[in-house]
Amino acid sequence: MFTGIISDIAEVADRKGGQFAIRSAYDAASIALGASIACDGVCLTVTTVEPHTAGALFTVDVSNETLSKTTLGDWKPGRRINLERALRAGDELGGHIVSGHVDGLARIVEIRADGESFRFTFEAPEHLAMYIAPKGSVALDGTPLTVNEVSGTRFGINIIPHTLTMTTWGAKKPGEHINLEIDQFARYMARLLEFRS
Repeated sequence: MFTGIISDIAEVADRKGGQFAIRSAYDAASIALGASIACDGVCLTVTTVEPHTAGALFTVDVSNETLSKTTLGDWKPGRRINLERALRAGDELGGHIVSGHVDGLARIVEIRADGESFRFTFEAPEHLAMYIAPKGSVALDGTPLTVNEVSGTRFGINIIPHTLTMTTWGAKKPGEHINLEIDQFARYMARLLEFRS
């Protein structure tokens, strides 16, 4: 379980099929084998860890299912990614509840300045768009964000300067695909309504 508060921008150091090596600023001694780390919003299990200059180099193994449903299928060495450590009892719940189970991909349609922030418009897959509501929440590349407006399969979000600086959002471009996790409550509410109808 995560809150979506990004704590490091890491880099994909190497890839061999479904195994990725990730270089991060986390202290290697603080990462246990088997630990869960959200990588661009995808909950992955640490399989090896070793000290590296100013941080740690850890590996994760990724299934074909995850490669096909997330952006990880396109990851190459040098890619910068958002990282978050798993929530611990007693941690501050500063974001939204995020599971790290990505539902699909959203596409960036437009980015435009809006005061000091930037306004992003996304296109969601039709089967997921029904779960996205104005003033509801989504996790995009692991970042918890509030939806401003929805029109069909498109939805808009404002990203503030702090988030642009502390995550990979400052380098995003129109046309890019983003890992999308819908709101947990929307998911369960829809499932409950299926059984009641």
